[in-house]
Amino acid sequence: MHRSAVAFLAVLATALVAVSLSAAASHRLAKAHVYHRIISLSPTVTEDLFAIGAGKRVIAVDQDSNYPSRAPRTSLSGYTPNSEAIANYHPDLVLISYNPHNFAAQMRSLGIKVVMVPAAANLAQTYSEILQIGKLTGHPKGAAGVVGWMKTRLAQIVASVPASRRHLRVYHELDQTYYSATSKTFIGSIYKLFGFTNIADAADTSGSGYPQLSGEYIVQQDPQIIVLADTRCCDQTAETVAARPGWSGISAVVHHRVVGVNDDVASRWGPRIVQFARRVAEIAKSG
Repeated sequence: MHRSAVAFLAVLATALVAVSLSAAASHRLAKAHVYHRIISLSPTVTEDLFAIGAGKRVIAVDQDSNYPSRAPRTSLSGYTPNSEAIANYHPDLVLISYNPHNFAAQMRSLGIKVVMVPAAANLAQTYSEILQIGKLTGHPKGAAGVVGWMKTRLAQIVASVPASRRHLRVYHELDQTYYSATSKTFIGSIYKLFGFTNIADAADTSGSGYPQLSGEYIVQQDPQIIVLADTRCCDQTAETVAARPGWSGISAVVHHRVVGVNDDVASRWGPRIVQFARRVAEIAKSG
């Protein structure tokens, strides 16, 4: 009888410990911090926040965050951030992609959480950052949904390009002085999905990822696709490209494969990169 009682008490004690640990774990989960006053100082992060459904918690975004239109755009700068101006919004979370003059440390000294979301080098990093933002803001399902949608759509878009158009030479133009982006950059990684040859790669002797090419070099390389990411800033079009000295004979011009893209979409690593890929696919299949 005594041994039975001891055994019962031991089992009961074990059960109580398990219940206690379970309750403690649940308490910790319940106490997980949820941020309600978010400031984004990165246009890409702003797009991510609204895409995953966290837009209602965003109280301010930087002056360059022009998408979506409902984002609370301000005069705040992500490149030269003003700690005092940002603190006046009383945020509980600030998301940045740049950290000039150790801005993050200044914010943290004021008791404000700052999380760095750097420029992505490839799609894998983009997906990881979207999921990170989803976890931070309490929208993990929304973030997972966005990532799943991006993966599916990009795979469909790439598959829509015939094998015969998967090895074209591409020139990506950042501005009228012929700065370009190599395969090492995020935008270059999109071209790699299609199997394109990036003419900027061979010219990047410094390894910066953003070499300045010459008009002569571009003509010599004879790109079969030209993507203009300077349509809004610099008013470049297929017509202005064709009018450049010596460019009328370039394959991309001859076969009408010069395409203008939204400068912002081409410079950000968020969900709208799907739009960019769609435009590239369309031009690859034309002509």
